[in-house]
Amino acid sequence: MSRTEAPPTAQRQGAGPVLGVVGWSGSGKTTLLEGLVARLAQDGLRVNIVKHSHHDIELEPPRKDSARLRLAGAAEVMIASPYRIAIMRELRAEPEPGLDELLARLSPADLTLVEGYKWTSLPKLEVHRPGLGKPPLFQDDVTILGVISDAARPVDAHAGLAWLDLNDLGQVVEWVCGWLKSQPQVRGEAAVKD
Repeated sequence: MSRTEAPPTAQRQGAGPVLGVVGWSGSGKTTLLEGLVARLAQDGLRVNIVKHSHHDIELEPPRKDSARLRLAGAAEVMIASPYRIAIMRELRAEPEPGLDELLARLSPADLTLVEGYKWTSLPKLEVHRPGLGKPPLFQDDVTILGVISDAARPVDAHAGLAWLDLNDLGQVVEWVCGWLKSQPQVRGEAAVKD
């Protein structure tokens, strides 16, 4: 999406406010999200995550009952226990579902964070480490509202772009909570703590 296109909405059906976290492989997205989710959950927010992977996903040992049933031809297998549930859906020849379809399957939350889906139109934060030698994404993507980086703000960054310190999780949490408060349909306004 170019800088001239209108920014997308943060609301997606069923998921509450949705905020993407993008960046090149090795930039620290998952580490940042781990800390961010822990702090937000500690403050009483219900946070969902959608993580995209380009690799095959194996969630169970091949000889377990659920894997055997899935491999036998079941379209979806739900595993349920007193601790968690998981649904595994075999795509076989079907195309990968779009992000909106995946978000619609989630339970309601105060915030849904999406790792990956770099080119999808949704509000995003970019994790950028110039040391990786990869170009920044924010220069060509109007949906990137802020950059979380271990480098100083470049002079060519547009004025409305937030620039956050990758080594200051508190600053990132504060920005996300401020962004959440600005969303018109946040369910748990009182849950967003200062």
